[in-house]
Amino acid sequence: MSSIKLELTWPNLRKTGYEITSQPTPAYNCIAWAAGVTDRPWWPIDQKPYYWPLEPRIKSLQSFIKAFEQLGYEICSNSDLEPNLEKVAIYVDEDGEPTHMARQLTTGQWTSKCGDWEDISHTLEGLAGEFYGEVSIFMKRPLANQLES
Repeated sequence: MSSIKLELTWPNLRKTGYEITSQPTPAYNCIAWAAGVTDRPWWPIDQKPYYWPLEPRIKSLQSFIKAFEQLGYEICSNSDLEPNLEKVAIYVDEDGEPTHMARQLTTGQWTSKCGDWEDISHTLEGLAGEFYGEVSIFMKRPLANQLES
């Protein structure tokens, strides 16, 4: 995907800045990327190739929170970069349903997989808007579980 398509889908990216950090691939999606997985997409549907770490498979904010709690995350109050912690952010639409996740890098920037498109580094505001909605929840876990970015 080109920068033009990214910026048309997420107009805030042009204003807030971003960097493409991978080639496009359908091998994983944003939820898997936030979890540190690059060999299969995660989504709470019972359809191959999608994986979900818990049952029942429900597309709800609570289900996403529980899935990441199984990875050692807990809810936190903000996106501030904190020593020895890594964070994820869950975006939701106007109905409160999850649409996207991002993972914080050690630089304080965020990284996302944009569907089947590229991974990018960005600000949280860069992906906010009509397509993904707004960040609703932040979660954190000890840096000992830090994933390669």
